[in-house]
Amino acid sequence: MNTPKLGVNIDHIATLRQARGVGYPSPIKAAVECEQAGAEGITLHLREDRRHIQDADVYQIKEQITIPMNLEMAATSEMLDIARDVKPEWVCLVPEKRQELTTEGGLDVLGQEPWIEEVVTSLKEAGCQVSLFIDPDVTQIDAAIRIHADAIEIHTGAYAEAGLENNSEAEAKELNRIIAAVKHVQSTNNDLLVNAGHGLTRDNVYKIAKIDGINELNIGHALIADALFMGLSDAVVAMKNAMAGQS
Repeated sequence: MNTPKLGVNIDHIATLRQARGVGYPSPIKAAVECEQAGAEGITLHLREDRRHIQDADVYQIKEQITIPMNLEMAATSEMLDIARDVKPEWVCLVPEKRQELTTEGGLDVLGQEPWIEEVVTSLKEAGCQVSLFIDPDVTQIDAAIRIHADAIEIHTGAYAEAGLENNSEAEAKELNRIIAAVKHVQSTNNDLLVNAGHGLTRDNVYKIAKIDGINELNIGHALIADALFMGLSDAVVAMKNAMAGQS
């Protein structure tokens, strides 16, 4: 089994900083430390309300790290302009609602296909590779293929939530949906990269990591929570070990 790459989402380093409106802790410093600890990518979500990551963070992190940056953003004209200026290696288009605590589901590519295709085309013209954060749904995958996305990121939130509720039946059902989605990509367009993320922890990540065909897992909240007790570098190492099925 090839263990997927680990992309670390550092949003909640910025959440802690913004809680006091001070200059620390630094998401830039966190990104560099994650890279040094073995992360293969850094993910950050520049939200429209700027609740955690700020514009300056995006520009500075792009300059400071040597591993790929994955900029999560809503498919809006404002965010498109920023992404085309920063030129991250990856842009992941995500749904966004102002009132949500965190991203609640996958992007409806099918329902807004012409606009999403326009955004994807514009980003690719700027030199970015584009991923779409979607539910493990065949119709959404097919839409992603039609508009020539470079990757999809499968939303694993329902799987993670079922595990937290100790609902083994629902957890198995959601896991099978994810497996079926990956297999659909492999049988339809094997050039489309498949990533996954949302709600993954050291306790539930291995079942996802061992799915054949998953390229990268993007993990933030649980890893940053672990870092409170073991330090950021050790939290990155511990998550990579959990992905590999090691304690």
